[in-house]
Amino acid sequence: MNSLDGYRPRAAWMTTLLLTGLALINFLDKIVLGMVAVPLMRELNLSPAQFGVVAGSFFWLFAVSTVLVGFLSNRVQTRWLLLAMGVMWAVLQVPQALFGSMSAFLLCRVVLGAAEGPFYPVSVHALYKWFPDEKRNMPVALLNQGAIVGLLLAGLLIPVITHRWGWRMNFIVLGVIGAVWSVLWLCVGREGNLAQRARTQSGNTVVRSVPYRKLLSSPSVLSVFILGFAAYWMMGANMTWLPSYLEKALGFSGITSGRCFALVIVTAAPFSLGLSWLSQRMLARGATSRAARVRLLCVAFAAGACLFSALMLPGLSPAQKVAVFAVAGALPSVCFALAPALLSEIVPDAQRGALIGIHTALASTGAAIAPMLIGRIVQTYGGSSARAYELGFATSAAMLVLAALVALRWLHPESARRASDEPVAAGAA
Repeated sequence: MNSLDGYRPRAAWMTTLLLTGLALINFLDKIVLGMVAVPLMRELNLSPAQFGVVAGSFFWLFAVSTVLVGFLSNRVQTRWLLLAMGVMWAVLQVPQALFGSMSAFLLCRVVLGAAEGPFYPVSVHALYKWFPDEKRNMPVALLNQGAIVGLLLAGLLIPVITHRWGWRMNFIVLGVIGAVWSVLWLCVGREGNLAQRARTQSGNTVVRSVPYRKLLSSPSVLSVFILGFAAYWMMGANMTWLPSYLEKALGFSGITSGRCFALVIVTAAPFSLGLSWLSQRMLARGATSRAARVRLLCVAFAAGACLFSALMLPGLSPAQKVAVFAVAGALPSVCFALAPALLSEIVPDAQRGALIGIHTALASTGAAIAPMLIGRIVQTYGGSSARAYELGFATSAAMLVLAALVALRWLHPESARRASDEPVAAGAA
């Protein structure tokens, strides 16, 4: 059957835009606490250590809920799961605006983290129900731009709101935005039926579920997990240590550092969208997924690793280092669009939500480990030394090269799909 049967572009792209808006809200929710840290700590009388516990609590149940809801998305329509997330995010902003104790804030952040953890895998799973395989790169790439816009809006709007109305007003605004999105999604959001049509129109043959132990031991699946781990490692390192690197090591003022940080964030957008488009174009022209996705991704990883390493070259000015860093971080970001697409090729539709959830949960541990390791490196070699930070960012280069080598050796989506794609008669056990 033609993979475009049942494809409805207008509805598919409307769903993509709505979910991109939810991604924007997701990142605003994540970053708002850090951006109101100073007045919040002062008013609630929190020490830096106490604030660190509150901020880190967001991730305590993040991975657990991601995996659990990933499995749930195999059985429950993503439309309702996403609506539940939007409502919970909106409601949980209210107590953060009203309460004044560390314990209340801690509880809210733990529950909010659990509610936001499954967003990405469930959103990708929802989009894949609207788009055929050869058209899946661009919608997920666009979804990822919601995060970039969210970071930019946070930098522009949260300081203004805090200055005029106080830090608590930010949580009220986020609650209202989440509520508006939830109402809009309830009225407009629908479940894609591309996968269901592929099954019902294929006669009496369906693709049976594959044992999870087989999927999780597949070299191709494990290779995708390693690619994701390296990409999240880089993201966690950059988001945590780039501002300090710009201000303490490169000597920029606080305002200029903020502008340079925004430049680095913005640079990722055209690279992610452009490489995703190129991959999709290659697929449309008959290239294999191995060439259009795996090799392209490995080239992006290798180029990014070379640029991270180039930061340590003598003679580069601070401005040149910012430009190199921006491109180094932008190239591997295409992984966030291509990795789920690779998994969706290998994994049966009925198990796709769970596997993308597991991938996100495992890969995101890279973002948790990298900042701690780089912190040790910076502390050892000096917090004001550019070389100390650059040695830390070199860990990202090492991870990217390792992941690319693993993928080039063991990631073969076509052969992995044939191994999983074992049809049985309809209704067979």
